[in-house]
Amino acid sequence: MAGTGSSAAAAAAAAAAARGLARPGAGARAARRRRPLGPKETLRLLEGSVVHREGALLALSKPPGLPVLGRPGDLSLDALLPTLRRRLGLAAELHVVKAPASCYHTTKKLQQFFTSARSRGQYPATYRAITVGVPAEVEGEISTGLCWQQQGDRAMVVPVPAPGRRSLARKDVKSTLTRYRVLSAAGGCALLQLQPRTAFPEQLQVHLTLLMCPALGDHKHSSRVGRVLGVPFFLSLETAPTRTQVLDEELLSQLRLSPRQLHHLPLHIHLQELVLPEGPLSAPPPPYFLHTLRSLGLPEH
Repeated sequence: MAGTGSSAAAAAAAAAAARGLARPGAGARAARRRRPLGPKETLRLLEGSVVHREGALLALSKPPGLPVLGRPGDLSLDALLPTLRRRLGLAAELHVVKAPASCYHTTKKLQQFFTSARSRGQYPATYRAITVGVPAEVEGEISTGLCWQQQGDRAMVVPVPAPGRRSLARKDVKSTLTRYRVLSAAGGCALLQLQPRTAFPEQLQVHLTLLMCPALGDHKHSSRVGRVLGVPFFLSLETAPTRTQVLDEELLSQLRLSPRQLHHLPLHIHLQELVLPEGPLSAPPPPYFLHTLRSLGLPEH
């Protein structure tokens, strides 16, 4: 987020910090109580979620489920910025750097910084993810084309294993790459470090399904991973409609959730560090993420 009228480089960057499974043993109770946040509750969360503040830069650890941008009248981060600015006592207006019409020079500088870093083989963003399944290799890369595909009344991101030059040139398909490393594993789940070399909507979720290890709480793409006699395989979009993630009884017991409460389980992908021109910006994992690590017996790293 950036204030207007300043020449300093700035970025809105942070991982999801959340309500939810915050206390050990509270998973089922918290899942039952989850409900959409109202404007006042969301503003209170945002006030306490400032992870970095320097010059024109204000970085927030955004609550999960809160859209960055929305239609007029919708609850979104962008809609709450004027009120948040007053509550934080900031003189300059706040803008989401990703918004195409605001903070042009700041956005351009950051995009150039990220593009330059990636061209040098660096990875500006580092994520943590808890997965259902453990990768066969301790570390490696997932590389594929990604594109949007209409499925009924909704658009889905799907992999394109061997995109043609024309589709890439037309930008119908984008080549994507994510580097991963297994940090720990226990009980059929794993804690992964993810470093995307490219940026595409839902890239990490789709890449994890290609690894046959969907992210815990991924209710959009996890259905693409099927199993026969315990062996995972990848399903096409037509044969695997979107649904609430399915977990086995043992994992549900560890998380202290019932099948009916599963759709409340948040996505366990956390942006841990983002390198900016001014230096790295870090955000601690949210409480529900830490609770899940402890429940599964995964070291927190």
